[in-house]
Amino acid sequence: MEGAPAERAAVGTAPAGRTLALRSGFVVLPLLGLGAGLVAQALGQVGVATLAWNLATLAVLAILLVQVATSLARGDVGLDLVALLSMGGALALSQPLAGAVIALMYAGGQALEAFAAGRASRAMTALIARQPRTALREEETGDDATGAEGPRVREVPLADLAPGDRILVRAGDVLPVDGRVAAGRAVLDLSSLTGESLPAAFPVNAAVLSGSLNVGQAFTLLADRRAEESTYAGIVRLVAAARAAKAPMARLADRYGLVFLLVTLLLAGGAWAATGDALRALAVLVVATPCPLILAVPVALVSGLSRAARRGVLVKGGGALEALAEAEILVVDKTGTLTQGRARLRAVAALTPFGEAEALRLAASLDQASAHPIARALVEEARSRSLSLASPSEVTEVPGDGVIGLVEGRRVSAGGPRLMRAQGIAFPSAGPDADGELASATVLVAIDGRPAAILSFADPLRRDGAAILAALRACGLARIVLATGDRRKVAEALAGGLPIDAIAADLDPADKTKVVVAERLRGPVMMVGDGINDAPALAAADLGVALGARGAAAAAEAADVVLLVDSLAPLPEAIRIARTARAIALQSVFVGLGLSLAGMVAAALGALTPVQGALLQEAIDVAVILNAMRALRGPRTDRESGARA
Repeated sequence: MEGAPAERAAVGTAPAGRTLALRSGFVVLPLLGLGAGLVAQALGQVGVATLAWNLATLAVLAILLVQVATSLARGDVGLDLVALLSMGGALALSQPLAGAVIALMYAGGQALEAFAAGRASRAMTALIARQPRTALREEETGDDATGAEGPRVREVPLADLAPGDRILVRAGDVLPVDGRVAAGRAVLDLSSLTGESLPAAFPVNAAVLSGSLNVGQAFTLLADRRAEESTYAGIVRLVAAARAAKAPMARLADRYGLVFLLVTLLLAGGAWAATGDALRALAVLVVATPCPLILAVPVALVSGLSRAARRGVLVKGGGALEALAEAEILVVDKTGTLTQGRARLRAVAALTPFGEAEALRLAASLDQASAHPIARALVEEARSRSLSLASPSEVTEVPGDGVIGLVEGRRVSAGGPRLMRAQGIAFPSAGPDADGELASATVLVAIDGRPAAILSFADPLRRDGAAILAALRACGLARIVLATGDRRKVAEALAGGLPIDAIAADLDPADKTKVVVAERLRGPVMMVGDGINDAPALAAADLGVALGARGAAAAAEAADVVLLVDSLAPLPEAIRIARTARAIALQSVFVGLGLSLAGMVAAALGALTPVQGALLQEAIDVAVILNAMRALRGPRTDRESGARA
């Protein structure tokens, strides 16, 4: 007989070690009392035995009374009332041994639950525990304490870090912010973020993620973002939300728990009224276990959340895990999901009177303010040509259309035809082709209201794109829809040979949202995207999935599931994990309730004494919890066998 439903809803929200220690100490009281009483009875000291058992029962009863009062003050009517009545009934009916056994079973269930919850949320807890608090910032060159010339290194709080800071990352340090390798060679362990077991090497200027562990030599990191805006800080926020969220199945279990409480009281009262034997009513109360309802569901779901987190998939709570298990339709964006998301500039058509270098420099300067993959590709191309970029100002980004702002006092626009039409800027109807590359994209550049250049980019299809879509189909997705802002002929060329049922092209963010809403009429929809322009569609879907490792923060915040790698590869496995966890939760509920009801009927018929009922109740509790924890393991795959939690 476990704690209140509200407490079960927060499985994993308290520090697991502290909770387990408290509840383990809770077990000591009835264990000592029961043991002392048995020894006294064996020595013929019946009065001492009765006193020891009653004191043990009273100690647990007092603690339970406080818990029940706290729950009732919050408006929660939980199944702890059954435990309260059974222990109180044992004392009232002069059943000291039964009372002590019930107290021990209750306290043991609390400790077992704390252990199960701690195991279930271990991976998510580990993500939070690893978050660094300070960093070693390299400051201006000057005399150090020894009188030698060299950079000063000072330990500062993460909040003091800013883009452009140089940070010394020692061996064994966790990267505090997103950035690039400025000096040295980084060898990083990404297992806590992505589940990948082997360290990865990153050369100078390579982008690296916060939360990675430096397993090589010390190197210098150039910060790209503030700590609170970095990948790892976002992950920690998402983990906190996931651990606090209450699943629909858990809320449903709470409602059923109240019904189960009424059935228990009616059955106990009926047995007493029919036979006049109060011990039968007590036995019914003792057997009535809430574990299948208020414990099995959250343990199974949190086990699924933890297992998914070890595979680089952050699911924001049990509700999102259930939605992942029930998804039937996939709406997927193209850029960065099916394609590599690393566009390359293929051709430039400068328009008179502007030169190619001038148009590229001004457009790239403006695109420094955008996180879109095309914008990043343009900035990288300009830097590779050694163009001097200026800082933009008064920047406005229109999701899905482009960016407008000032660069060196000149009004610059970079984006698609809709952005230019909105400003009344007319471009030639045709631009350069992307050398026949699939997944090409065109960016129009205007300077001071005049057409300046037409840029053509290529974003190749991922090599594993077809295999991943096939794996998603094998997971039970009945329909796959490609939603993209690209031209239809580009989208059709990309989708050739892929298991895609429908293509929606030439979409702006509002159009993507309409596609999601329309598909929801067919069944539960899962939307996958990686950019700020995908955020509205992610929020509109039954389940939003974002590629969060390098995607926009808006997409990660709007999504229910965040993939910590820039690939859909973990998604099929996440679906299997979600479906396994949901099936195990339901199995635990129905099997556990069936066993409990059967035991209650047997007790009402006089087949079980209160002591036997307490032992049966604990056996059911243990069986249900162990079954729910199967969701933490699941079937092993090749990737899992090589991954490290």
